[in-house]
Amino acid sequence: MDNANDAIHINQSSSISRTVTILFATACGMSVANIYFAQPLLDELSNDFAIDQSIIGLIITITQIFYGLGLLLLVPLGDLLNQGHLIIGQMLLSIVALLIVGTATYVAVLFAGIALVGLLAVVTQSMVAFAATMASSTERGRVVGIVTSGIVIGILLARTFAGLLTDLAGWRSVYLVSAALLLLMVGLFLKVLPKGEREVKSLSYWQLIQSVFTLFIQERTLRIRSVIAMLIFADFSILWTPLVLPLSAPPLSLSHSVIGAFGLVGVAGALAAAHAGKLADRGYGQKTTGIALMLLLLSWLFINYLEQSLWALVVGIVLLDLAVQAVHVTNQAMILPLRTEARSRLTAGYMVFYSIGSAGGSIASTQTYVLFGWEGVSFLGASISTIALLFWAMTKRFTNY
Repeated sequence: MDNANDAIHINQSSSISRTVTILFATACGMSVANIYFAQPLLDELSNDFAIDQSIIGLIITITQIFYGLGLLLLVPLGDLLNQGHLIIGQMLLSIVALLIVGTATYVAVLFAGIALVGLLAVVTQSMVAFAATMASSTERGRVVGIVTSGIVIGILLARTFAGLLTDLAGWRSVYLVSAALLLLMVGLFLKVLPKGEREVKSLSYWQLIQSVFTLFIQERTLRIRSVIAMLIFADFSILWTPLVLPLSAPPLSLSHSVIGAFGLVGVAGALAAAHAGKLADRGYGQKTTGIALMLLLLSWLFINYLEQSLWALVVGIVLLDLAVQAVHVTNQAMILPLRTEARSRLTAGYMVFYSIGSAGGSIASTQTYVLFGWEGVSFLGASISTIALLFWAMTKRFTNY
């Protein structure tokens, strides 16, 4: 059979409907937003739990570390178990984690809840792999592009959502409302996810996890694109993690609603890059990557002027999010076709590097801001952008896209 390795028994001549694709993108956006709600709330959490500003970034870092663990330990299960059941189960557990954070009164409980939120938010990557499996081969790039765009838009709108709800009802309402919305999404998924069963694999769980590392050894494209992902998402976190600190402090003293609105600006860039997957399918993956990485470096020239001009910040945010999304979608489009029987493991391995970059960028940027101010943060971001561009230039000859 041509598609014997695909995860479930779906007729590959048919296609995933646009409605279901949008539902996947929406669910991905909602799920991944959970690990980014804390970014615009760092000052609130610092005050409420008496956590010093120099270490408040640990909340984001802990989330990303456990997100990385979830990528390695949970996402590969999509190549072994029924993906629909796995997705529903993780979403239900995510609701419990959100309730823990939303009702926490002690720092230890807050950190434990945040860790669980990060661990279980990897359901987004399970959904990306499942959507790629449901799609026919002729439209897989388009479907992955839309679903992946939902993830980036969810990350950006998380700040707007969190800022508005915090100003209206306090920071706890952010997590409680998210839990309610996620429960609604579970109900919708129970109706639309295919009920088909997968072929039983003769792999143990330990062999499954080991095979993630084996894929890195065997697939050069996976290694290269994973390093690029680590660098671009470090840059992403370097901007967004400490951004609330200068915007909420004098002389700007912006409200959480206004600070959250900057996420809406980033959505424009993410939407503009939604078709990057199609370009990769047509053989323009390397050109798209190179142009996007140059835009990423350019964005920091504008971001550096945050304290002088919010308009410069807006331009910088659009450029940065356009660049990150374009590279990320291109990466996914290059990686997922490598092994049709191992899409969940390919996704897991790739996204582990994403998580490392995000966690490193979060802690480095908050420490840099405390020591060197916003100019230091901008220099750090520009430096990582330069490294990413140089790495791409040195490795582009090793892939055929």
